[in-house]
Amino acid sequence: MNLGKYRNLIFYVVTIAVFSCLMYYFIIEGQTLEAGENIVVKTSTGSTWENFIESFKTNLHHPLALLLAQIVTIILVARLFGWICMKIKQPTVIGEMIAGIVLGPSLLGMYFPEFSTFLFPKESLGNLQFLSQIGLILFMYIVGMELDLSVLRKKAHDAVVISHASIIIPFALGIGLSYFIYKEFAPDGIQFTSFALFIAIAMSITAFPVLARIVQERNLQKTKLGTIVITCAAADDITAWCILAAVIAIVKAGSFASSIYVIIMAIGYVFLMIKIVRPFLKRIGDLQAGKNTINKPMVAIFFLTLILSAYATEVIGIHALFGAFMAGAIMPENAKFRTMFIDKVEDVALVLLLPLFFVFTGLRTQIGLLNDSHLWIITGFIILTAVLGKFAGSALAAKFLGINWKESLTIGALMNTRGLMELIVLNIGYDLGVLSPEIFAMMVIMALFTTFMTGPALDFINYAFKSKKNEEEKHDENDTKYRVLLSFDNPESGSTLLKLAHDFTNKMNGNKSITAMNIAPVDEMHAYEINEYENEQFKNVIETSHDLQLEVTTLFKASTDIENDLTHITNKGNYDLLLIMLGKSMYEGSLLGRLLGFTTKIINPEKLLNTVKGKGYIFNNSPFDDFTLQILDKTNIPVGVLVEKDFQSADRVFVPIFNLSDFYLLEYAKRLINNNNSQIIILDAGGQIRSNIEVKELIRSIEQVAPNHITLYNEKKIEKEFLDSQDLMLISSKSWKSLIDTKSLWLSDIPSTLIISNP
Repeated sequence: MNLGKYRNLIFYVVTIAVFSCLMYYFIIEGQTLEAGENIVVKTSTGSTWENFIESFKTNLHHPLALLLAQIVTIILVARLFGWICMKIKQPTVIGEMIAGIVLGPSLLGMYFPEFSTFLFPKESLGNLQFLSQIGLILFMYIVGMELDLSVLRKKAHDAVVISHASIIIPFALGIGLSYFIYKEFAPDGIQFTSFALFIAIAMSITAFPVLARIVQERNLQKTKLGTIVITCAAADDITAWCILAAVIAIVKAGSFASSIYVIIMAIGYVFLMIKIVRPFLKRIGDLQAGKNTINKPMVAIFFLTLILSAYATEVIGIHALFGAFMAGAIMPENAKFRTMFIDKVEDVALVLLLPLFFVFTGLRTQIGLLNDSHLWIITGFIILTAVLGKFAGSALAAKFLGINWKESLTIGALMNTRGLMELIVLNIGYDLGVLSPEIFAMMVIMALFTTFMTGPALDFINYAFKSKKNEEEKHDENDTKYRVLLSFDNPESGSTLLKLAHDFTNKMNGNKSITAMNIAPVDEMHAYEINEYENEQFKNVIETSHDLQLEVTTLFKASTDIENDLTHITNKGNYDLLLIMLGKSMYEGSLLGRLLGFTTKIINPEKLLNTVKGKGYIFNNSPFDDFTLQILDKTNIPVGVLVEKDFQSADRVFVPIFNLSDFYLLEYAKRLINNNNSQIIILDAGGQIRSNIEVKELIRSIEQVAPNHITLYNEKKIEKEFLDSQDLMLISSKSWKSLIDTKSLWLSDIPSTLIISNP
């Protein structure tokens, strides 16, 4: 018997047996030590099942279990409403704000009070608040880091004028508004000055992160307008947070005179951060230059800086969030370094902790208190004052500086975006007791309204000032050009698709137009790095176009909904062919996958709904990823989906024809012959060509123009050696599905495959 074969098993059994006996011995001997001790033995009064149920209920109400249940619920609901808002072209922050109100007393508490009391009992709100405050501190740190201070220094002249006008005008209107609503809505014991200052600062704030995302998504970042508005928002952020710090100091002290020491300490803190801490952090950041990672000691230094800065401002009396913002603003300005550090912080802050703040705000927002038409009139008056002050103030200041009306109004619409920053200010005022529950609810509604109106306002401005000249130019374009659009998600795929587009159009000279498009997820980039990101994405495409001596138009867009933006651009652009790569996308999959960023491969809820409606199957058995399926479904031009296996050129092309619906592939084969001198081998896989006179005539006409470039192949059995010698297979989308379903060996043998759909 070979003991070596069973050595591990014998060792395992002996070890378990010996140490189990040893534990048993100590337990038996230990029980003898209980003599003389007052041991209380718990006796159960009910059945085993009743005891289990009682224990289960106790576990459900345990603070940790309750907090985890709250977090899961909050993240799911916030992502759901964020996704809905994304689909209707609104910032996701609006959906997250609405999610907070939905989970609060305004909806869940009103219609499902028992469930609301179970999920959000009053004693648990303290834990939720502290966690949300940590999320806010990390968020403000990110906001500070996203400010590009170099742009602020270079282009601050006009921007500072517009920015400060957009603060002082709504600030003054806010104080005027306070005069009329102080008696009715100010909490007891609150001075008019404190109340008025908080209403004024709430009117003056701009949500820099939301504004930056909108600018990116609308491709304004490279324009003069985009630069001005980003700079305005940055200057607005810095100014507004400094004013807020002073307002907090005055409110806590009770008067301006009493707050003078706090303000002096705050000025000293800012001086210390800029003159001492910032150079120190820059020196540390320089050590990191050129590296692709940040080591843990360095991460610890920057996190300590953040925490100490937040702690200092909290102790001084100007709120920890100002310290977090300041710590982010003085970070080393190296874009790569900031991006790496933001990536470490952003996911936890924005996905996990920040939604807790929205819900905590929603739990405070009692829209049910506005139960009288008079209160809704006041709410409308607050919204009107906010819009007039911020929108009109910014637009008039821009117009005064000589900017045309369209761009001035656009600046006004963007600066009127309040978003999350408004909620932060309102919560600070609520915590300080300056804002009553009624005025708090009104101001939250104002924050939602002014953020929601940004998109429609921008669309209306663009529509109102639409240039007739541009319309004429669009109609005057030369429609005889063959227009190819290629959409790629990484530099390598862009280069590959460009080679393929070149093979289709090489000899067309001035009768072709090739556009390379990259649509990037807006959440993956920051305002200060967008130009660098774009250059990196198009680097390979530009190099390949030079090698091929090919003129290419580049199109870059930041998007919150890649799928819809891609189909919209394709359908509106008068293109003849769209080329994309088959691949996995973060936007693929089920509804749950779209919300949380992963794919449910087996059961797809969207397909389940379509099945009920008679539109599809429950099981996702498509040969395409979900992103590609949506593109094929929504575009109204032919789409070429490249399955790439080290594609270099389309010199030898294999075209299998399975049925009559595949004959449109011959037009693409003809195009490859004319432009690339490609050798085309057509396989009559379905025996359809020999019996169809029209197709035989088409093949004969191609042979007359380009003899020896097309071969008709009738063999049923395809040898591996033959497939290995081909560069590309052209196949219809229907036949591709058939190959997938039959698990054809072709799939592993063909170097690259272009699947062409015929809309």
